[in-house]
Amino acid sequence: MSQSPSWSEYSARRIAEAGLRRSIPRRRVIDLLAERDCAVTALEIDAELDGVGRATVYRAIEQLEDLGLVRKVDLGASAHGYEKVEPSGHHHHHIVCDDCGKVEPFEDEALEEAIHHIRRKGFSLESHEVTLHGHCAECR
Repeated sequence: MSQSPSWSEYSARRIAEAGLRRSIPRRRVIDLLAERDCAVTALEIDAELDGVGRATVYRAIEQLEDLGLVRKVDLGASAHGYEKVEPSGHHHHHIVCDDCGKVEPFEDEALEEAIHHIRRKGFSLESHEVTLHGHCAECR
């Protein structure tokens, strides 16, 4: 049985297939996202990647999103994060504290099952995102 490619390997292949040139700044954005288990904002990426430049970070994220390699996640308070889209389809959802902005990933098999059993006339489910909002233990 062959092992599926890592997100970084898969991303490199998709970028090459799209005809985009190999760029060190984009590679650095990919490497940072590959290390993360949850969403990170563009400003956080920019702050961590000294010397890349904010415009380059935003351009790289936009390219990765266009290729279906990252997805935008609503983090509340008009903030968006970005996280990798695993080639396997494995994913998680988010709980966001509306006071401090803390984001916690969560997985729930029963929720996934319920989502995949939703059937609407003429509508097929391609993807979904669940973000729950509330107040963390520290802010309550």
